[in-house]
Order: sequence, then structure tokens, then C-alpha cells
Amino acid sequence: MTMTAEPRPMEVEAPRGQKMIEICVKFFTNDIAPTEGHVVPRHAWTAGMIHISRNEVHGLVGPALDPNPVPFNSLPEILTKIEEVLISHGVKLHPSTVMKKYVA
Repeated sequence: MTMTAEPRPMEVEAPRGQKMIEICVKFFTNDIAPTEGHVVPRHAWTAGMIHISRNEVHGLVGPALDPNPVPFNSLPEILTKIEEVLISHGVKLHPSTVMKKYVA
């Protein structure tokens, strides 16, 4: 069985501040404070929304905020939902140096 190498993806120049792909995790804070329109500082629910930020260099174009944020309902669910956001936007992850210790 022969394995063929995948073609290298196209490279583009990336100005400072646009090299990283950014995921935003936002926690809901509504209905914690008893007064309407108020929040309790540093208190939030274990649920919220995850979205990917706009980045033209990476082809993540559109509004500044992702028009299709993905909801999460518990902390353990966050990683699965981040993976869902990355996949839905066609982002391919490469294992980091530390991660390579665990994969073949």
C-alpha cells in the first residue's frame, strides 16, 4: 500500500495581528442579578455561545461576529462545540509539538 502526500496548501502573507484564528466563548449572564438590566460581576451561567472571529487572511470573511454562533449548555460541552465551529468553517488543525507525543 502506497501513501501519497497531500499537496501543500497555498501560503499567503499575514500581517501582524491576523496570523491567529480566534474563537470567542461567551457565557450568559442574564437573570443572575435580581434587578432587570443588571449583572453580578464575575458571575455567569455554565452556558453560552461560541463563534469564530472574522479574519480575511484565513478566508474567514463576513460580519465581525459569526452570524451562526454555536450554543453550549455545559462546560464539558465547550470543546465539542469549538470543534464543530472549526469544522463548519473549514479550519484544519495540525498537532502541536506536545500533541505529537500522543498521535501516530
